[in-house]
Amino acid sequence: MAIPRLSAGGRWRVEAMRSISEPCLLWFTKGQGRITISGVTRGYTSHNAIFIPPGVMHGFEAGPQVFGTAVFFGRDCDVILPKTPQHLRIREVHAQQEVNILLDAIQREMDSDTPAHDRASNHYLGLLGVWIERQTKKADSETPKQDATRRLVARYTALLERNFRSGMGVADFAVALGVTPTHLTRCCNVACGRPASALLQDRRIFEARKLLTETRLPVGRIGESLGFNSAAYFTRAFQHLTGKSPSAFRRSA
Repeated sequence: MAIPRLSAGGRWRVEAMRSISEPCLLWFTKGQGRITISGVTRGYTSHNAIFIPPGVMHGFEAGPQVFGTAVFFGRDCDVILPKTPQHLRIREVHAQQEVNILLDAIQREMDSDTPAHDRASNHYLGLLGVWIERQTKKADSETPKQDATRRLVARYTALLERNFRSGMGVADFAVALGVTPTHLTRCCNVACGRPASALLQDRRIFEARKLLTETRLPVGRIGESLGFNSAAYFTRAFQHLTGKSPSAFRRSA
């Protein structure tokens, strides 16, 4: 899918903190912006390949000048892929051309009705997995190891992703991680320029917007399912972050 299409229906679909249930590769060919993965924010530009495993919290800027391709591998994908997020800066022209050829071939087979086009698509996906593996190995020596701050934030976002519906607050997450809320917030500010509470609220409100646009669940039920203590608190939090009440957002969507 073309990256600009990902934000159809609102840039919140790519910029707010969320996760997806299948592996994803983002290949940027033009433009620049910032991407946050596991609570760590980095800049991206053209010829950056970013691999995101399933269940990893992330969000990225996708302005009007950003172009590229997003590949979703499917929930039951049997392609060998990295277990951890990868941010690859592809400097070699040959490697850039190679991935472009693979992506074109995958798209061509998916759009085709010729015999065995589905098998051909899967084989090209396998070659894309090999390309990612080789580029990851090349980048290993250049990638700095995560420091204690970023390791803590990665643990926080992983725990948050599993429990954002539970009603846990930042203090509860901090206790579970064995740190103080102040320290957790300080580390989040260093890693991504946002406090721990903003990451938590952003994740919950993204899910709320998704449920408001894709289901007919009553507003109160949606707030309750995301751990808000009352419908009034959910409405205030939603309006503070989006500028609209949940009902108004649903109508506009």
